[in-house]
Amino acid sequence: MSADAFSNQRVLVTGGAGFVGSQLIRHLLQRGVAHVRVVDNLLSAERLNVPEDQRVCFSERSAADAAFLASLSDEYDYVFHLSTFHGNQNSIHDPIADHDNNTLPTLRLFERLKSFARIKKVVYSGAGCAVAEKTFDEAHATEESDLVSIHNNDSPYSMSKIFGEFYSAYYYKQFRLPVVRARFQNVYGPGEYLGAGQWRGTPATVWRNVTPTFIYKALDGQQLPLENEGVATRDFIYVEDVARGLAACALAGKPGEAYNIASGVETSIRELATQVIALTGNKAGIELMPRRTWDHSGKRFGSTRKSEQELGWKAVVPLAEGLTRTVDWTRANLEIIRGLIHRHDAHVRAYAAGRG
Repeated sequence: MSADAFSNQRVLVTGGAGFVGSQLIRHLLQRGVAHVRVVDNLLSAERLNVPEDQRVCFSERSAADAAFLASLSDEYDYVFHLSTFHGNQNSIHDPIADHDNNTLPTLRLFERLKSFARIKKVVYSGAGCAVAEKTFDEAHATEESDLVSIHNNDSPYSMSKIFGEFYSAYYYKQFRLPVVRARFQNVYGPGEYLGAGQWRGTPATVWRNVTPTFIYKALDGQQLPLENEGVATRDFIYVEDVARGLAACALAGKPGEAYNIASGVETSIRELATQVIALTGNKAGIELMPRRTWDHSGKRFGSTRKSEQELGWKAVVPLAEGLTRTVDWTRANLEIIRGLIHRHDAHVRAYAAGRG
């Protein structure tokens, strides 16, 4: 049996303390990488997520930090650029912070890497929401088309992810930097700590994504907030599948191309709530909330055709199984999560009182 393609390779992961980045690192360690350099400013992540392994070197810095970039030498076989400013609502509140922690790190990192000769592949984490059709009617599977309307985006975060794709294509075309774009759908799974990182201006600092929010609130005996009666749909993909997808992009992705990291399954938010309630035994039910005025991305899911054909990758963990694992992980880590949430309580109260 041939050796794994990642065996003895040296890897750089930006945003490696995050939910997805830390899972990717575990995946790469299992496949025998020799060294993983991790950089994360812990703005929306926790140090506890980074695997303790002698092959892992962690730096608490931004990927845009001049000293960090100057320290990089041409020694990496693969680079995974996952650092970002999380997420839509925080970026609406503070678009400058989004630029400084989303768009700018991508530009500065690519500018530093453009002359490196050893790199086999740079994988950039894009966002499916930035390119999906804006509709509350019937959704069609989003293909990896490069046709993006200037009016398509609902937040600075979404725009930043597209700017990153622009820079990915530009640095490949102009400097042959071998960038592959991985477009995430709605990632969920163990390791996503609600309240991770620093206060970022809104309660979205805590209530980050719908799946961990639903699971935590259900386990805590709270009602699940269902916006617009839960008619929106998403493509939920388990974090281990995402880690495999990123690795597949690095090994088989074509530079200059984009690939959906998607399940291809459309699930309504109401159905997600129903499954979480059943798994947790929550008796509080749901709380109907108004539609988010800024969000026009009603129904969407990603096409898996290209990733299956060109990467040889597809998601293998069905939603029911993934949710069960995530509920079990959340139960086991409830006290840690509560501690992270409570760290922001004063900010949340001040925000509710109109003081930001």
